[in-house]
Amino acid sequence: MFSYRLELVPVCILISLVADFFDGFAARFTKSDSELGKQLDSLADVVSFGFVPGAILFELLFRKLESDPMAYSYRRMLMYAAPAFLVTLFAALRLAKFNIDKRQSDGFIGLATPAATVFIAGVLLIYVNDSFGLAHMVGARKFLYVVTVVISFLMIAEIPMFSFKFKNFGWQGNQIRYVFIILSLVLLATLKFAAVSLIIVLYILISIALKLFKK
Repeated sequence: MFSYRLELVPVCILISLVADFFDGFAARFTKSDSELGKQLDSLADVVSFGFVPGAILFELLFRKLESDPMAYSYRRMLMYAAPAFLVTLFAALRLAKFNIDKRQSDGFIGLATPAATVFIAGVLLIYVNDSFGLAHMVGARKFLYVVTVVISFLMIAEIPMFSFKFKNFGWQGNQIRYVFIILSLVLLATLKFAAVSLIIVLYILISIALKLFKK
């Protein structure tokens, strides 16, 4: 599916993330956002942060099944790898809900599709670089199925997640964001590629902790 250039996929995802950030920033800064623009933005996100992560999981599952003597037919391999695109379906559902949910102006309800994509890209980076010898584990069929189900659930779960919309750059009111950024940089410096998925796990855990703390 990716013409055997898996190492380029995270680079393309990074470009999509940067473009998505500056697209929204420019719309807010120039006050040129419109309902049509929101819908077109979501359609683009379905591809970048819906189809692409599903395709990554499909590719990893398919590669695993190619070496499995039990998956003796091409049709059988396709059948076992197809569930990966559940992520794509749930990403589309999450984006549709986001467009009509007025509660998500300052934060998110459920895991945002870019964060879900970063997690899956992190799994791919571990697989491609065999970080800490974990390629075999993250390429296992059961692990990939669990990732597919959990990420799909988190995207539509009623769990508040903090956003990175800075209204100012002061410490007050942005403590959680700055702490998260510092911890993420520490993880990247120490764990390198293996840190990418772990950063998203940290983001989810902090968001859940904030919800419990507020209660």
